[in-house]
Amino acid sequence: MASELNFFDTYVLMAITEEIVPQQTFFKDRYFPTGEGDIFACDKVLTEYRKGDRKMAAFVSARAGDIPMDRRGYEIHEYQPAFIAPSRLLTLDKYTGETGHHHFYELPRFLRPGDCLVLNDSRVLPARLIGRRSTGGACEVLLLIDRGEGLWECLVRPGRKMKPGAQLSFGEGKLTATVEAELPGGNRLVRFHYQGVFLEILEELGRMPLPPYIKAELQDNERYQTVYSKVLGSAAAPTAGLHFTPELLRQVEEMGGRLCYVTLHVGLGTFRPVKEEEITDHEMHSEYCMVPGETARIINETRKNGGRVICVGTTSCRTVESFAAEDGTMEESAGWTNIFIYPGYRFKVLDGLITNFHLPESTLIMLVSALAGREHVLAAYREAVRERFGHMEILEDFKRIYNTLY
Repeated sequence: MASELNFFDTYVLMAITEEIVPQQTFFKDRYFPTGEGDIFACDKVLTEYRKGDRKMAAFVSARAGDIPMDRRGYEIHEYQPAFIAPSRLLTLDKYTGETGHHHFYELPRFLRPGDCLVLNDSRVLPARLIGRRSTGGACEVLLLIDRGEGLWECLVRPGRKMKPGAQLSFGEGKLTATVEAELPGGNRLVRFHYQGVFLEILEELGRMPLPPYIKAELQDNERYQTVYSKVLGSAAAPTAGLHFTPELLRQVEEMGGRLCYVTLHVGLGTFRPVKEEEITDHEMHSEYCMVPGETARIINETRKNGGRVICVGTTSCRTVESFAAEDGTMEESAGWTNIFIYPGYRFKVLDGLITNFHLPESTLIMLVSALAGREHVLAAYREAVRERFGHMEILEDFKRIYNTLY
């Protein structure tokens, strides 16, 4: 007697699935015959289209070559796509000052098995709100710190017209607000009034608070989030992490590196220039940060086994240095930090840093100088200006101020 197939049995279903013939896809099979995830670099793309409503575009692989289809009524056009160069990477030896020119996708070759990367998983709030005052004039509010019960510390514009008592409206009244107080330094306490979930309203009405060197409005807000971001709360992205892709993170783990995550909600105070004659007189704004227990364990194990702790971005560095014990050990922690790291600081945990180029006179470049030495950093920035690394608006600003001082 023939045995009956039990289609509810897992192994039977797996065997049947393996016998299913994959659906044929013409363009993928013809022009991209290799495995998924392959990327083809093409200087030019040929497209076929016909005048009228119907169009057809062929994706052409440089490997396979193009065989245009001779169809009546169709024309073949050649386009050269915009070239987006991979991010460049300037390496700096903190001991010798030696530099190297590379690309960011080469990062794994600079790591050793047993090293760990510490990444900041904070997500950026669409915290920039454009609205109207009760007088009809335009206003702009940037959310900085959630004080609870709908009260936020904010930057506002125009400041001189946003006095306590001012009434604001956003999204045709879907969100309203009242300016309750003016704080030392010019920030305002603003209380928001709404129905529903505030973060959902913010996702609908808010815009990303982009840095000044990004001129265009984003069509996709995810472009200003790291691929590993999870916890909403930042007023700006931890931008060093924007260079990472899921593939690059996978490569780091495959070569024996470890990944762990902290959370620091970035406030705009981080980017305030230091104007005081004595840098110790500069007041750092507080930012909320967290170190999970799993991250503390990975950092402690890495240091115990002789690996290096490499922070991705100054925010990750400031988080671990804020909560580390004097001997460099970590434990699960959470709270506010206003740590200011400048030359002379003794790092308790950090061995290496992955960071962007920073504006002159900022606390960020002072942190980098504390790690690698002021003269080494200045020499590296001079080289970056000469070789046109990074965002040129930042580097030209650095060049201008450097030439003034030296």
